[in-house]
Amino acid sequence: MKRALFITFEGGEGTGKSTQALVLAGKLRQLGYQVVATREPGGSADADAIRQLLVSGETGRWSVTAEILLNYAARESHLRHTIKPALAEGAVVICDRFADSTRAYQGYAGEGDSQLIDQLDQNIVGETQPDLTLVFDLDPRIGLERAGTRGGDDRFERKGLAFHDRLREGYLAVANEFSARCTVIDASGSKDDVASQVWQALSPLIEDARQ
Repeated sequence: MKRALFITFEGGEGTGKSTQALVLAGKLRQLGYQVVATREPGGSADADAIRQLLVSGETGRWSVTAEILLNYAARESHLRHTIKPALAEGAVVICDRFADSTRAYQGYAGEGDSQLIDQLDQNIVGETQPDLTLVFDLDPRIGLERAGTRGGDDRFERKGLAFHDRLREGYLAVANEFSARCTVIDASGSKDDVASQVWQALSPLIEDARQ
């Protein structure tokens, strides 16, 4: 019997978390696990529509409070339509970004209202918290250089280096605050090295899920 697991991947731009989320999803499927791979903002039709509002346009398009509210509107739909049904079926849900992104991007880097984030999280996410959060840590200068090579026009990538330095600090603060579920991954190594760190962090949960 394999119980459901909820695993989230977090980190700044260009840390490689999206690639590693796909690597892990593939490995777990090969081992016979039912896996639902998803992302935020997005993960449902309505949440994907909100995503386009968040990631496009000028960097100052939204106030930080508006970004918080939009993220949680998308998150509510994502949870209702994708995450909760998958967990109810016993799947392993791998999510590329979740609530910690709001804490780091809007709360720490954007200097938004942390109490508002906490209140929304309690009401919308509630008990559906990740079993494991992998926080990919990398010098923002390297991450932004990597992100620049993949193209696209994400408004968060266009925010200044000072924002991304605060973002890195914010993610490390989140990892410390929620240390029971967070593991910091050194994202500066090779793809195989990072994948090994991910598997090492996940292995105890996989063993427990088989009990």
